[in-house]
This record gives sequence, C-alpha cells and structure tokens, in this order.
Amino acid sequence: MVVPHHATGARRARHRLADELADVVPPTLLADLVAVLAELVGNAVRHADPLPGGVVRVAWRLRTTAGGQTVQLRVTDGGAASGPLMRVANPDAVDGRGLHIISGLASRWGVERDGLGQSVWAEFDPTGVTRSDLVVAG
Repeated sequence: MVVPHHATGARRARHRLADELADVVPPTLLADLVAVLAELVGNAVRHADPLPGGVVRVAWRLRTTAGGQTVQLRVTDGGAASGPLMRVANPDAVDGRGLHIISGLASRWGVERDGLGQSVWAEFDPTGVTRSDLVVAG
C-alpha cells in the first residue's frame, strides 16, 4: 500500500494491517506487528525523504513455514542522509526509542538501499525468538 509521507500515513497503515491480518495471526502477534509498523512509518516520515509523489510504500508478507507463520513488514521511503541508528534515549526524552521497540519485538530487522531510496524491514519468526540483528544491504 502507499501512504502519505505524513503522520496520517502511520495511522492508515496500522488500520489496514490490523484489518487484513486480524483473522490470520494471533492477537498478540498482531499487536506487535501494528506497533512495529507504526514505528517504521513514523521513522520514515520523521527522518527520511518521501518517494516521488510525497508517499511512503508499506508492505507485509506472510509465509508459512514448518514452525508456523513468518511475517515481514517493509517500509520504503526516499532515503535519508544517514541510515537508521539506535540511540540511547535519556529517561526524560520524548523520542529515540523506536528502533529499540522494533528490535525488542521483531526477530530481526534491517535496511536495504537501492538507487530509489531505502527499505527498512522487520521480520517476525514463528518461534517468537527475538534477535537484535541489524542487516544493512546496499
């Protein structure tokens, strides 16, 4: 789906994801997916340029494996001067925790760059095991 490069884009993406996957994945996984997608889109809006047309592309993919369903979320934007970096947020800070949330909920996440921009993805493993592997390709 394509959403505006604006705060409303995260809301649209969350609602569509929740509507489409409500009967497909367990409620606890859906809550994690919605939280991570909101962070990914929010980060794209705050820190990256839009794609042509002032938009951000949002996608998700479900794959069935022997262990259950694997879900991958992907947000593609026009890129930024620097890639996503985990920051240390002081307890009073109002931001700086998004990538920590993604890292804590997803099994793994990473960044892929090409000539058009960058995609930040997060994958959820059916085993529920989380790993903080940052994969950067480009």
